[in-house]
Amino acid sequence: MRFAFVMDPIARILPDKDTTFMFMLEAGRRGHEAYVLGLDDLYVERTVPYGVARRAAVRRPTDADLSHHQLYEERVARLDWFDAVFMRKDPPFDMAFFFATHVLSLIDPTHTLVINSPRGLRDANEKLYALNFPSVIPDSLVTHDARRLKAFMAELGGEMIVKPLDGAGGSGVFHVRDGDRNLNAILEAVTLDGRRPIMAQRYLPAVRQGDKRVIVLDGEPLGAVLRVPREDETRGNIHVGGAVMKSPLTARDREICTHLAPRLRADGLWFVGLDVIGDFVTEINVTSPTGIQEINALDVATLEVPVIDFVEQRVATLSR
Repeated sequence: MRFAFVMDPIARILPDKDTTFMFMLEAGRRGHEAYVLGLDDLYVERTVPYGVARRAAVRRPTDADLSHHQLYEERVARLDWFDAVFMRKDPPFDMAFFFATHVLSLIDPTHTLVINSPRGLRDANEKLYALNFPSVIPDSLVTHDARRLKAFMAELGGEMIVKPLDGAGGSGVFHVRDGDRNLNAILEAVTLDGRRPIMAQRYLPAVRQGDKRVIVLDGEPLGAVLRVPREDETRGNIHVGGAVMKSPLTARDREICTHLAPRLRADGLWFVGLDVIGDFVTEINVTSPTGIQEINALDVATLEVPVIDFVEQRVATLSR
């Protein structure tokens, strides 16, 4: 099969961390061809979506050869020439990303699989999408109004988490408390002086034990990893110093996935990453979820295998 990966420059990915790298590695192991494209390689001519693609092969670096990829010939191809297109461009979800999903929406879904669905990516803001599942999320408020935010914090007992709706990787996340002399300045900064709506959520003390990333494929949990924040941090994100720890899937994790699965499938969100603190989902990551390599290392697993199995099976049902 021919797989296209719309992603950040392959030379910049971290082969010991990146989830897209694992998809490409497993695809190559099975004899599939992998092609890489950036957002600016996508275009439309007379309603037909095209891409400027480079065939690529990836490998684990060694002491003798530190390179992790090789690029081959470049070609211009209709996007329906590929059996599957993986939309794996990392956040932020900006206008370039938004317009790229419109280009990908022109691909006939009965002919080529796009994972995740372009429409699903547009509709599922990683903060706001969770509001569709009120029984499994913490108390939340979305507003640009500092007075409303303060009133909400008072209802929650004097502390909460605030975060921008378009943030990623823990960027712009604050744990705010009543009585903090910086409170007004923080709310002014995150709301851009009341011009930008943000999300506020109940602070969950369980975050000190870790923020769990649950990898979900077609509504079913594949595995999980716990990201434990440093003593001087609220955020458990790995790139800000969070430690990764082995974390088995719990009955609550499976209950949450069962609750979310029908909507995820209906929206074409086949591969997602849930952020779970205690018993609650705080975010639903759909743009370029990661965590596979950490789970593989801790659980001695190969989560990329069922993902490529799923893609092969879906492609086999299409009218190619």
